[in-house]
Amino acid sequence: MPSQPSERGRQASAIGTEITRLHREHYGRGATITRTVFQRNYVIAFLEDIYTPVERTLLREGRQEDVKNTRQLFQTAMRKQITAAVEDITGRKVVQFMSQVAFEPDMAAEVFVLQPEAEDRAPES
Repeated sequence: MPSQPSERGRQASAIGTEITRLHREHYGRGATITRTVFQRNYVIAFLEDIYTPVERTLLREGRQEDVKNTRQLFQTAMRKQITAAVEDITGRKVVQFMSQVAFEPDMAAEVFVLQPEAEDRAPES
C-alpha cells in the first residue's frame, strides 16, 4: 500500500505551487519544474526553466549580470508576498528569505529559514 504524503510533504508541494504561481502572475511566466524540500526549519524551492523570452534574448547577448540584477530586484519587491505565502502554508514565521539564480542550467533557488518549533530547536549543550 503506498504511503500517504506527510504534512510537510503537502506543505512543500503547496509552497512550490504558490511560488510558481506568483512568478507566473508577476513575470508572465513561471518555472516549468519546481521541486521543494522542507526539512526542520528550512524550505528550499528549486525552480527550473525560469527565464522569460526577453531574459533569454539578453542571456544570448551575454547580459547575465543584467538578468541576475533584475531578478534580484524582483525578489526584493516580492519578498512580502512570497514570505507571506510560505508563512500561510506552514503556519510558521519566515525569519530569512534568500534567492539565487543560475544560468546553465537555467534555474533558481528560493531559500526560507523558518522560526524554529520546539522539536526543531538545537539541543542545548
